[in-house]
Amino acid sequence: MALVACGAIAQPCAELVALNGWPVDVHPLPPLLHNQPHRIADRVEELGEELEGRYPAVAVGYADCGTYGALDTVCTRRGWHRLEGLHCYDFYAGHGVVERLFEEEPGTYLLTDFLVRSFDRTVLAELGLDRYPELRDAYFGHYTRVVWLRQDRAGGLEEQARAAAARLGLPLEVVDTGQRGLGLALERLLAEAGLL
Repeated sequence: MALVACGAIAQPCAELVALNGWPVDVHPLPPLLHNQPHRIADRVEELGEELEGRYPAVAVGYADCGTYGALDTVCTRRGWHRLEGLHCYDFYAGHGVVERLFEEEPGTYLLTDFLVRSFDRTVLAELGLDRYPELRDAYFGHYTRVVWLRQDRAGGLEEQARAAAARLGLPLEVVDTGQRGLGLALERLLAEAGLL
């Protein structure tokens, strides 16, 4: 099976596929599509259509990711299944945890390991904050904290996470999630696609 995956979760998906011996090839799309979510559904469909001729099944390694149902429309039309949830935070931490974090403090900005590693490129450069740091308050003035949903405690990303929060002028909190939620979501997806 081919898994058309968000570039932000493609590597962890590939690791889980290898660990479990699942018959899946992961095909990532650029993670920066998240900065233009209106393009995600079309790009997923383009790559999925290309892969359909080479694989018996295609699945989609995205949550809704800001497509407001456009990705579901593509999946329904093509007979593909996708990861559940509104965004990757849901399957990393669990929907209830993410909901609680926002209820406790609506001004919560979430990071994953991917976002910590790529913060300078995916956040600072993409928003222009590397060139115009005075825009920080326009983008992040209403945020009150950064919560890092840490997947890998041994990943050595603590200093980068602290630096990312400091660049935003916000305190950092850490919630250890591991990869279990992603693993379960991926396993459910493969079962829906008839591979498990």
